[in-house]
Amino acid sequence: MKDLRRYLALKYIQYLVLSSSNAVSTLLGLLGSAYTMILLQSAKVSSKSTAVLISSLAQADILVLLSLVSDVVLGSFGAGVSPTASALARILLTANAHVSCVLLSCVAFEAYLITFLPSESRPLRTVRNARLLCRVIWVLVAAECALFLVDEHLRAGGASSPCPGPLGLLFQLCGAAAALLRSLSYILGILLRIINVYIYYKIFFSMSPR
Repeated sequence: MKDLRRYLALKYIQYLVLSSSNAVSTLLGLLGSAYTMILLQSAKVSSKSTAVLISSLAQADILVLLSLVSDVVLGSFGAGVSPTASALARILLTANAHVSCVLLSCVAFEAYLITFLPSESRPLRTVRNARLLCRVIWVLVAAECALFLVDEHLRAGGASSPCPGPLGLLFQLCGAAAALLRSLSYILGILLRIINVYIYYKIFFSMSPR
């Protein structure tokens, strides 16, 4: 449907075109996600793998709402809030961005399969596989953000008095893993942008009149 295509275009601009989020794009994204979640409940929208991916993409904006609520709640407590608690809002936004970017890339890859390998890829493009893929993405991003939260807690509470022995080594490993994930997420973000541009470039020229 045209509305779903417009929503995907909005999300591509929000996460894969803009260098950083702003209030306008965030508000439009939230409104678009709310409308899309309502639209996907309609009988007019067929239950296909693409609809499953778009539904999970829209649900990811719930994390943005949670982050906004967290900011409001933490702001009401003022200076008494711990650094770990204040980092929660940032981590929720990170989870939203990572889930959204990966799901958008999955939608682009599925569009590539539909365009160039429609019959060969049909056994893969099932609702069951799409739901499984969404669960895997959410679990991986949740694990990533849990590691970030642990690292924030350790840096806030243990930087001044590092623990000796195996526990101190575990803290160092958590910090190193979190730093590595942050570096990888930046590199992967650039790669996803390049891949998405290439996919839609190929699709556009394959559908253009010769």
